[in-house]
Amino acid sequence: MLAQSLPENTPDADLGGPALRAFFRLAEHWKLRIADQRKLLGDPPESTFYKWKRQQDGAPGRDTIERISYLLGIWKSLQILFPEPAQADAWLHKPNAASLFGGHSALERMLSGNVADLYVVRQYLDAQRG
Repeated sequence: MLAQSLPENTPDADLGGPALRAFFRLAEHWKLRIADQRKLLGDPPESTFYKWKRQQDGAPGRDTIERISYLLGIWKSLQILFPEPAQADAWLHKPNAASLFGGHSALERMLSGNVADLYVVRQYLDAQRG
């Protein structure tokens, strides 16, 4: 059976618009390229991505909602760890000596395309918060 979009009356369907709006605001703060935005969202078709971006609404699947949830958690942790918002946003792009990153930036790790890498970065930041 082919996967279908969520019916409008499910709780997940109600999350689509707010999740996408939050993601696109986050992408602006982090100065993410379009290709990086698509990769972080799980590589939706280009037409779907631009529709979401234009309308700031839609019904992304559970995988995309999960990805956005991790990204928002990463953003929140960075805001807590760094008192200066610009410093928090810049951390994502800077090389990191922690073994988890192997000298690469957290963003590079997150752009692997695997939702597990978003989870790992979020766990790392949550551990840094204590």
